[in-house]
Amino acid sequence: RDSSTSRGLGDVYKRQMQTSKIISQAKEIQSWIVEKRRTIHQHPELMYEEFETSKLVQKTLSDLDITFEKDIAITGVVGIVGNGNGPCIALRADMDALPIHEETDIDFKSKIDGKMHACGHDCHTAMLLGAARLLKENEEEINGTIKLIFQPAEEGGAGGKMMRDHGVLQNPKVEQIYALHVAGTMPMGTLASREGTLLAGTSTVKIIVKGNGGHAAAPHHTIDPVVTGSKIIVELQTIISRELSPLESGVISITMTKAGNACNVIPSTMELEGTIRSLTLEGILKLQTRVKEVAESIAIANRCKAEVTFPGNDYPPTINDAECWNLGKSAAIEILGDAQVAEMGPIMGGEDFAYYTQEIPGCFSFLGVGNTEIDAVYDVHHPMFKVDEEALPLGAAIHVNSALKALKSLREG
Repeated sequence: RDSSTSRGLGDVYKRQMQTSKIISQAKEIQSWIVEKRRTIHQHPELMYEEFETSKLVQKTLSDLDITFEKDIAITGVVGIVGNGNGPCIALRADMDALPIHEETDIDFKSKIDGKMHACGHDCHTAMLLGAARLLKENEEEINGTIKLIFQPAEEGGAGGKMMRDHGVLQNPKVEQIYALHVAGTMPMGTLASREGTLLAGTSTVKIIVKGNGGHAAAPHHTIDPVVTGSKIIVELQTIISRELSPLESGVISITMTKAGNACNVIPSTMELEGTIRSLTLEGILKLQTRVKEVAESIAIANRCKAEVTFPGNDYPPTINDAECWNLGKSAAIEILGDAQVAEMGPIMGGEDFAYYTQEIPGCFSFLGVGNTEIDAVYDVHHPMFKVDEEALPLGAAIHVNSALKALKSLREG
């Protein structure tokens, strides 16, 4: 057996030992990670209001003796571990909740009516705190820098963009970034992602249809914005079905309507809001243009006026770097097993992790938390969304393994 073969086998053995150590240490702190998650879950905070969650993150990092910066993008926190000699990579978690009233039967359900961690950001934060603890306990093995990014306002507030614009990818410059997102419809302990475009670009649309109200018994004396708004809703669907190639993905969904306060009064205005989605930024701009043209034209044809705006931020598509996905897949296989890690197709959900990968290579992956035995069968954004917490230490271990492998790869590359 030649020396190169011996070194290769030695490297494999060393990696297996390191992976076993990571898994073992992660499972040892499972109750600690779960406790963090449940505390956050009971006190959900909406975008840019994550003050108590941010304090919990800061206190945990302080207790772990991890240096951090706070109040970035209002509530964001960035921790630093490693020796600073070598490359820098980042791990990211989001902290905000959704304006959804929780309907689960868990004994640690949300204590705030109308707010819920229905997208699993409590899990994301807890898993990254678990990774922070594991990385700190093994800091002597970190030849480089690992940034732990806890960001606000993923749910529509573009917190990733604000964090990026505040320089979290600089000083030292981050070379790669990784993130996990829980998935309620995937079995616990599985992971899926892909290289290239994984998630869609998204935009919000708001249409105000202006007419002339009056008595509902005399519609001929009015200009009815409700009928006009209804025509707009129906006609917008033909943009997707008749103008978009069947091989191209796009979504226009009007999800909110508001008009009138009495059954016998035709109102003067009707408001429509919804989402536009495409797998490219060019696709978003094309759909926005056509939505505006169609809405305004239908309004004119019905003697109304339509004011079309696209409020908030246009999220870019989430695009995984091929090298980062290969590394992330390898890191996940070492933790979960080869059969538990899979390639997936793109989906039309959006993620502001895309703001980071606009600037640097990265990988975003989905971690399964579903389990039919505990009724964890609902996907994110559902009032009955639950998770199998056995997945949390696995997520922390994947974070750690990805970070260490990425630093090693960058040093050797």
